[in-house]
Amino acid sequence: QVQLVESGGGLVQAGDSLRLSCAASGRAFRTYAMGWFRQAPGKEREFVATITWNGGTTYYADSVKGRFTISRDNAKNMVYLQMNSLKPEDTAAYYCASRSSIFGSWPPTTYDSWGQGTPVTVSS
Repeated sequence: QVQLVESGGGLVQAGDSLRLSCAASGRAFRTYAMGWFRQAPGKEREFVATITWNGGTTYYADSVKGRFTISRDNAKNMVYLQMNSLKPEDTAAYYCASRSSIFGSWPPTTYDSWGQGTPVTVSS
């Protein structure tokens, strides 16, 4: 397992951009697929994006496709989520997660380790 720490959340206006970062510990990170999830108050945690171990393949939820971009830098043990054209409905706590597989996935139950989350609030 790896330990994960997110950062970069904040309060922005609709249409603005934010970049979330996730710092991972351990060499195993480089062989793990990663994902971003979010959870709004009173709602279940939902999938946002996933990336394979080498960054070669990414997959997005329909609600963020074309606006969000997931990427990783294995040399720095970092994963990023670039969020553009933010909408009020993107307001949530955002979590990064790792899974002990080279392949990405979308069900939260397939991930082994989670960060503590970083809050994103988008005002209209």
